[in-house]
Amino acid sequence: MVKNASQYVCQDCGDISAKWSGRCDNCGSWNTLIEESVSEQAPKGLGSKQGSKIEFVPLQGKSKAPPRRVTGISEFDRVCGGGLVPGSALLVGGDPGIGKSTVLLQAVASLAANYPVAYISGEEAVEQLRMRAERLDLAKANVQLAAANSVRDIVTSLNSGDAPEVVIIDSIQTMFVDSLESAPGSVSQVRTSAQELIRLAKRRNFSVILVGHVTKDGQIAGPRVMEHMVDTVLYFEGERSHQFRILRAVKNRYGPTDEIGVFEMTDKGLMEVANPSALFLSDHGRNVNGASVFAGIEGTRPMLVELQTLIAPSPLGTPRRAVVGWDAARLAMVLAVLESRCGLAIGANDVYLNVAGGLRVSEPAADLAVAAALASSLSGIAVPAETVVFGEIGLSGEVRPVSHTDVRLKEATKLGFTRAIVPKNRGKGLGTAPKSIMEIQEIEHLADLLSLFHTPTREVRSNDLGESKG
Repeated sequence: MVKNASQYVCQDCGDISAKWSGRCDNCGSWNTLIEESVSEQAPKGLGSKQGSKIEFVPLQGKSKAPPRRVTGISEFDRVCGGGLVPGSALLVGGDPGIGKSTVLLQAVASLAANYPVAYISGEEAVEQLRMRAERLDLAKANVQLAAANSVRDIVTSLNSGDAPEVVIIDSIQTMFVDSLESAPGSVSQVRTSAQELIRLAKRRNFSVILVGHVTKDGQIAGPRVMEHMVDTVLYFEGERSHQFRILRAVKNRYGPTDEIGVFEMTDKGLMEVANPSALFLSDHGRNVNGASVFAGIEGTRPMLVELQTLIAPSPLGTPRRAVVGWDAARLAMVLAVLESRCGLAIGANDVYLNVAGGLRVSEPAADLAVAAALASSLSGIAVPAETVVFGEIGLSGEVRPVSHTDVRLKEATKLGFTRAIVPKNRGKGLGTAPKSIMEIQEIEHLADLLSLFHTPTREVRSNDLGESKG
């Protein structure tokens, strides 16, 4: 017997509650529980009916992987792992106005030269899409446009005749399934709409790209299970005040994760940046104190970026710690190590940290570069010219080795850097690092770095603590 019931679903995390409350018990968000009607049916067991026997095959088979559909935009293809895989589902998220629709329109217009493609928008009319295409000089591309919100209509259209090989759905939060009573954008609508579109893409073997809105925390809106349903999750990042945009893969079943593609926003759309390190360092001041160059790794790509710091006397009882582009908790840790292990007096000052170019750095290997910039700002002595810095700092002040040392040094050498301050590789050596071209200085403790700036330090190590107690 079927009976109707109501449930309350959190629009942030998807948690289901039997009764309404002002605050979600799972994620703690306020006023996010929305009532949805469901049909409850008594569960039935498997009974005596037997299912079909499934066929097992060996792991090593004779079938070849299908060729990827290459867009021709190398930065986009790089993040996808070499192109779009037939039958795959991609989810692209990002802040409003960051450029998601622009880069996807450019990609689908490039694909239209070799494949039948379709762009289905639930947010804009066809005339609005044409206006954007004219602004981007893509009006002559052979792209099929449609404005629709009903998943039933979209599935019927794509399932009849020759389906396109690449389909863009912009955006999944505007789609709805008419069998559900909830509004478009609710958890149940987003989950069911994505499930129907992905199932059709797998059956008809076309690539589907879903555009997703993000919440104020930067996470893709809707149920978290949607990110598990798709094959690839891409985030479009960047600051509106900067012209650079980062397309980052946080999940990819067909390629490496944490791979990034770099774009530059222009009046003609998003232009790919082939050498982002040179672009991020174009305004690097060589003789300015408080700045250091960090040699980082984003996915498989080495990237050099400038870290800027400023230490100023604070008139407040609680000094400010302002961070842009890095983890504020790691900055607090580095400051604590500099004070406790090296004796630098920073606590009464305001500290500002900025990653130049609007890039966000998440590597622990940036610890040493941040410490070098802070010591430079405090002492007034600039970091030595043409120098790159990288390394992880431990709580006792030791400098820990990081991965991909050779790749970082090769990228720095290619851009004209002649000196590197790196952790000591404790017997491993530097492999194929360009020792003859670059002067490499290995350090074991943070105090060794501060000696380069002639900063008076009170080095506190475990043996000193033991002697002081005695």
